[in-house]
Amino acid sequence: MAAAMATPGERVVLEEEFKWLLQEEVHAVLRQLQDILKEASHCFALPTSGSGGAVKQENFVLSTSGTDQVKGVMTLQGDALCQADVNLKMPRNNQLLHFAFREDKQWKLQQIQDARNHVNQAIYLLMNRDANYQFKTGLEVLKLMDAVMLQLSRARNRLTTPATLTLPEIASSGLTKMFTPVLPPDVLVNFYINLNKLCLTVYQLHVMQPSTTKNFKPAGGSVLHNPGAMFEFGSQRYEVSHVHKVECVVPWLNDALVFFTVSLQLCQQLKDKISVFSSYWNYRPY
Repeated sequence: MAAAMATPGERVVLEEEFKWLLQEEVHAVLRQLQDILKEASHCFALPTSGSGGAVKQENFVLSTSGTDQVKGVMTLQGDALCQADVNLKMPRNNQLLHFAFREDKQWKLQQIQDARNHVNQAIYLLMNRDANYQFKTGLEVLKLMDAVMLQLSRARNRLTTPATLTLPEIASSGLTKMFTPVLPPDVLVNFYINLNKLCLTVYQLHVMQPSTTKNFKPAGGSVLHNPGAMFEFGSQRYEVSHVHKVECVVPWLNDALVFFTVSLQLCQQLKDKISVFSSYWNYRPY
């Protein structure tokens, strides 16, 4: 019960410490957060005032060790795949298929777009509390930290949690119309981000004949569908016969995830310091 025994003199000291925390340390943490998130924004090639340079293009080879069934060479420019060349070896006859993006097409990676937007929003929240702003209560700081942490958590989750899609959604996506030559009807492709990796999944299908004795059970939404998954598209029923997933690490995505983690830790540490003062009996700095 030591907290309940605080003397008037100790209370004055507490109030002075808390005043210093609000006036000095909070702004020091906010500056640090802004610096870190600006580095994160550079990872996403966010436009900054006075910078007119184009976002650089990066080439990545997507493959899996021990197999050459699928190999892809991708060109990533910020949040867009601007070029993609895919080689697919068909297992039933070892036929080699090659297809690439049409020259007039780019594929936007929505996960990167969304993560970038959430970083932007977090920076905006921090910049609204410049060095001249006077925080009057701890609750005000806690609300700001909660708002920043929400944006950072959403940014991180967009990279760590790919969207679940049904096979008909993949089949009807604009991605199927990006390639030349046109994708064969028994091949589906999907690109997505998973943590710090760019992933390509290729599904090979076979048509389910009306005479089949298999019980048709359409698959639901998933990040990665397994062989045997069934779906209906148009007037035809299909079953997934083979699944090939290839991937590669995108270094700046890894950097961005590290920046998110460090920033979230800083926010939580500041919240903890604010909350320490509430542990003293009958002292509410909120």
